[in-house]
Amino acid sequence: MMKANEVRKMSAAELETKLGDLKKDLFQLRLQHATNQLENPVKIAEVKKDIARVKTILRELQLAGR
Repeated sequence: MMKANEVRKMSAAELETKLGDLKKDLFQLRLQHATNQLENPVKIAEVKKDIARVKTILRELQLAGR
């Protein structure tokens, strides 16, 4: 799980890349969950929160005009 201060240190381009990676991870976790191969279902919630955290920081950067 990522910390908010770690996310804030990243540039907008890095955040976009990280967001794409997190979405891919979420897809894979959902696929594993659907096929009963997921060992830790809590991981899905953690990835969703990381996605929300990254999107929030991206939006703050957009509003700040960066």
